Amino acid sequence: MVKEKINISIEEFEGKNYQIKLVEPEDKAILTHYLHNADNGVSKHYKKGALSALKNLIEYKFDDTSNKVEEEALQQLLFEVENVPFPTPENYTFKFVDLFAGIGGFRLALQNIGGKCIFTSEWDNAAKKTYRQNFGEVPFGDITKNTVKNYVPEKFDILCAGFPCQAFSIAGYRKGFADTRGTLFFDVEQIVEKHRPKVVFLENVKNLVSHDNGKTFKTIIEVLEEKLGYKTYCSVLNSMTHANIPQNRERIFIVAFDPGKVKNHFEFKFPKEIDLTKTIHDILEKGKQEEKYYYSEDHKYYPELNKTMTSKDTVYQWRRVYVRENKSNVCPTLTANMGTGGHNVPLIKDDYGIRKLTPRECFSFQGYPKNYILPNLANSKLYKQAGNSVTTTLVERIANEILKIL
Repeated sequence: MVKEKINISIEEFEGKNYQIKLVEPEDKAILTHYLHNADNGVSKHYKKGALSALKNLIEYKFDDTSNKVEEEALQQLLFEVENVPFPTPENYTFKFVDLFAGIGGFRLALQNIGGKCIFTSEWDNAAKKTYRQNFGEVPFGDITKNTVKNYVPEKFDILCAGFPCQAFSIAGYRKGFADTRGTLFFDVEQIVEKHRPKVVFLENVKNLVSHDNGKTFKTIIEVLEEKLGYKTYCSVLNSMTHANIPQNRERIFIVAFDPGKVKNHFEFKFPKEIDLTKTIHDILEKGKQEEKYYYSEDHKYYPELNKTMTSKDTVYQWRRVYVRENKSNVCPTLTANMGTGGHNVPLIKDDYGIRKLTPRECFSFQGYPKNYILPNLANSKLYKQAGNSVTTTLVERIANEILKIL
C-alpha cells in the first residue's frame, strides 16, 4: 500500500519502460481530453478510456489501484491540464474540433472568442509538445486511422482544419484529385459526413486554388456542396491586409455552412481589409540577440548580404544564392523549411549586424502572443512550426464573422 503522497504527471506516459507496456498509444490524449472536459457532458465520451489509462499508469508506478490513489492522481492531473497559459474559457458559447492542429493557431483564435475545443488531432510529435504546453491537452495522433476518428465526439458546432493537401496518386499514375480517397481531405470529408457540424472552417495554401489546373479545388468544393450538401464561401486573404500583421502571407479560407442548421448562411461575409498600422519593429525583439543568429564577417555569404541588405526597416529573404528584399517593408511569407538548408530564411539588419529572425519573432509574425510557450526544441523544429501555422489573428477575425451568423 502506498504511504507517501502521490506524485504523478502526464509526462510519466513518456517513460520508456511504460511505453513498452503501453496497450493504447493514445493514452495521454484520452486522459487529457477527459480532464479538459471534466465539467461538461463531453467527458462521458472519454471516461472509459481515460480511467483505464489512469489505472494502467498507477499500477505501473505504484502497484496500487485503490480508489483513494486514483482520486488523488486525478486531482493532480486535473491541476496539470488546467494550469496552462491558455485554458478553456469558463463560459464558452460553442464547441469545436481542431484537426491537423499543428501548434494550436485555430484553437487560440476560437478560444479567444468563447469557443471550447472538445477534440484535437496532430501527428507531429514536436508540434504536440508545443500544443500541450500551451493548452494542457495532448492531441490525438493520426486522424487517417479509424481508431482515432472514433474518438471524435458526436456533437460540435465547428470543424476546423488547416489540412495538408496531397495530390492523389495510385499504382504509379496520377488521378489528380478526382478521387478524394488517399488524400487528407478525404478524412475531413468522412468526419463531416458522420457528424454534420454547423460549420466547416478550412485553411490552405493559396496554390490550392490553381493546383492541377484548378481540378483539386473544384473537387473539394464539389464534395462539400454536392456530396455533403453544405454551402461554401471562399476567399484568399493576406495577413498583411486583413489582420494588421506585417507579414505578406496569402492563404485560401473555405467556410461551409450546413443550410439545414444555419438558415441565414447567405449573410456570411469574410472580414474586410483593415489598415496595417504595425511595422516589423512592433514585432522584432529589442537589443542584441544570441550570437548564433548573426552572420559572422568571415561567413561565405556575408559580402553578398552586407552589400544588398541596406535597410533596417524591412525583412529580407535569403534564397540559396541571393538576397530578396521585401519591397513592402513587411516580413515575407514564413515557410516550413526556413530552418533547414538555408533556403527562404528571413533576415534583418539591426544595430549589431545581420541576423536571422529568432523563433519567437517568427511566432509573433503569426500573431501568437508573447506568453505563448516555445518548448525546449531544436530551432529548426520551431521555425517549421511557425511556418506551418495559421496567422491566429486572421483566423480570429474570420471566426468572429462565422459567429455573427451562428
